[in-house]
Amino acid sequence: MDYAIIRLGGKQYRVREGEYLVVDRVKFDEGKTFTPDVLLGDSGVKVTATVLAHERGPKIRIGKYKRRTGYRRHNGFRAATSRIEISLGAPKRAASKPAPAEKAEPVKTEAEPVKTDAAPAEDHVKGMPVGYEEMTVAEITEGSKSWNRPMLEAALEYEQAHQARKGAIGALESALKAKEESS
Repeated sequence: MDYAIIRLGGKQYRVREGEYLVVDRVKFDEGKTFTPDVLLGDSGVKVTATVLAHERGPKIRIGKYKRRTGYRRHNGFRAATSRIEISLGAPKRAASKPAPAEKAEPVKTEAEPVKTDAAPAEDHVKGMPVGYEEMTVAEITEGSKSWNRPMLEAALEYEQAHQARKGAIGALESALKAKEESS
């Protein structure tokens, strides 16, 4: 998992390595580092945040007005914010495993490409769009509008057998139905 979900100031944020966030003012000084609560992430992942600057948000103008009475009130507000930089520490279990794998990697280099090439060939259904396995549901929904009927059927067969993503199955079924109606 290349992201984590943290809780900071009563709000939740989805963060990645090296990402900058503007959050409600934190109690730490500029240049200091702290660890927010991790709600979701790889087990053992350590998220650290460095306070880059304390800022104020844009001014928000609030106006009240009642007609025919001369009543007018104006007020403004600027939120106190902090700009932070996120760094994700590697999971403890993942950090210990790469060391042995790196030693054994030169020996396995020849065998690994054969396995990676064979695995997609087994999973790939004939007639399916190129790169379908890596597509997101949004990409599938957008792409299914331009695919022909055999491609849609092959993709639907793959989805039902492997991924079973409800959004993708729904998009493919509706695209097939639209092809039938236009025929």
